[in-house]
Amino acid sequence: MSLISIIIPTYNEEENISAIYEKLSEVFGIAEYSFEFIFIDDGSTDNSFSILKNLSDKDSHVKVIRFSRNFGSHAACLAGLMYSKGDACTFISADMQDPPELIFELIEKWKRGFEVVIGVREWEEKSMRLFPRIYYKLVRKFALKNMPEMGTDVFLIDRKVVDAVTSMKEKNTSIFGLILWSGFKQTIITYKKGSRYKGVSKWTPGKKIKLFIDTFVSFSFFPIRIISVIGILIALFGFLYATFIVFNKLFFAKPIEGWASLMVVLLVVFGIQLIMLGILGEYLWRSFDESRRRPPFIVAENIGFEEKGSGSNACK
Repeated sequence: MSLISIIIPTYNEEENISAIYEKLSEVFGIAEYSFEFIFIDDGSTDNSFSILKNLSDKDSHVKVIRFSRNFGSHAACLAGLMYSKGDACTFISADMQDPPELIFELIEKWKRGFEVVIGVREWEEKSMRLFPRIYYKLVRKFALKNMPEMGTDVFLIDRKVVDAVTSMKEKNTSIFGLILWSGFKQTIITYKKGSRYKGVSKWTPGKKIKLFIDTFVSFSFFPIRIISVIGILIALFGFLYATFIVFNKLFFAKPIEGWASLMVVLLVVFGIQLIMLGILGEYLWRSFDESRRRPPFIVAENIGFEEKGSGSNACK
């Protein structure tokens, strides 16, 4: 009997944890698979961990990982993969927006030989928000060609994919990007995303911007290449403009004027240079962060894992 690991990152989701657990128990109570529910408490400041601990005490299928602080949803997904024992692993949100019944459709595709099964939300063209539309379009063009056009929030991956992704041990990256980049045999199913059960989304604009930067820095050389192209174009423009000024001075005796235009050119060039330095800084900072070998997350406590005892465990 196949073991399926269901990974549920949580951050201040005390209102939703019991509901998602009950729904998962109902759905998998009649399944022909073994399963484990791995909840990752990503540094919650509410009663999320207490609720999860009580669930684990009464149900051996529930396993809990508590981070020492908030490390982000992608670090939580990585932790779930590293602690999982399943023949296949899948992710589902704690806010009930992704229907648990979808997991069976993912499993059916996996049983047919697909190693990466992607759940793609059915968007109406007019309802798809601007940021997701731009993000997925740019990612497909410049970073990950196999990114679904409408994006994804749900995956099911085979154990060999889990082992490949967790062996990379990268930080400041997209866990879903690593799965797509790994290149295993993949397929897509579509589903309708529901509304949030309770509470508000923790997916802030700042986290969206960080994901955007992480994805491009981790999977694309385009930002570096565009720096070179812009530099060449500015240098060429400057050379042509200087030639034009010298030509007018020598052959037409025109005085060199234009303090305002000179200042505009200087401000534009300096602004472009600062943008270039910022892009280089993003790459350099990530290289420095990787060289320090700090773990992408620190586990303060875990419950229900036989081999990973409780206490302070850092991702290695």
